[in-house]
Amino acid sequence: MLLAEKATGHLVEVLDVTALVDPLEASIRASLHYGEEAQDPESFDKTLLAFPSGEPLPRCWTDPDYRRQSPTGQ
Repeated sequence: MLLAEKATGHLVEVLDVTALVDPLEASIRASLHYGEEAQDPESFDKTLLAFPSGEPLPRCWTDPDYRRQSPTGQ
């Protein structure tokens, strides 16, 4: 699965989808897709990632308390 770094727009290939969807995991292992060769895997904070379209990751993937009402009342 490919995601994008919010700051740069560079694509990263998620290596562990289970960690991605686990709200208790704050970071994931992924490889940056930048340049001609695959980059070594590194840790990426999930709050700094989004879908390539720019859409944020689902709250249930990043917030362990996602079932509680948000502070804005939504």
